[in-house]
Amino acid sequence: MIPDLTHWESYYVIVGSSAAALTGLTFIVITISSDRADGRDSGARRVAGLRAFISPTVVHFTGSLWISAVLNVPGHTALSLSLCLAVAGLAGLVYCGRTLYWMVRTFTDSLYTPFLEDWVWNAALPVLAYLGLLGCAWGLLTHPAPSLYVVGAIALLLLFIGIHNAWDVVAWMTTERHAGRNRQRHPAEAPRHETER
Repeated sequence: MIPDLTHWESYYVIVGSSAAALTGLTFIVITISSDRADGRDSGARRVAGLRAFISPTVVHFTGSLWISAVLNVPGHTALSLSLCLAVAGLAGLVYCGRTLYWMVRTFTDSLYTPFLEDWVWNAALPVLAYLGLLGCAWGLLTHPAPSLYVVGAIALLLLFIGIHNAWDVVAWMTTERHAGRNRQRHPAEAPRHETER
């Protein structure tokens, strides 16, 4: 038997609605930034960047929203809640594997070299969050009260990961757009390998 979840309702409404709103804003930012005309960006480069850095941000927001929705479903038993969280944890880990593949691919294709911060926020922390969710799914059956606190922390962590990564993407797009405009205005000042393409 799990403890009464009604006292968690406000918490998950705040976390879930924040995740939903930020997901929508991410779509808007991507739509607005897609109109930039920089001839250096090939279709392959944009797709690889999307798969490695932008799509995972939306997935982590959605993970936070999913946890918030699941915890607000009335009538859960310990087993049903545990199964929902286990499925979310497994799906998140599979997606993290896909994200790691695309991050490595962008690195090996010389499209972008991820920094340590990229590896921490796009690879390590999401894996820890989804592993924690799997652990909590198991822990709900034996230690429900502490597990629910960890699930709440994981939902918030996924929200923070999404916020950080969305900010990182927006900052990168902004600086790249200005750098691209400067290269178009002053091609003689561009590095030699860029003007030779």
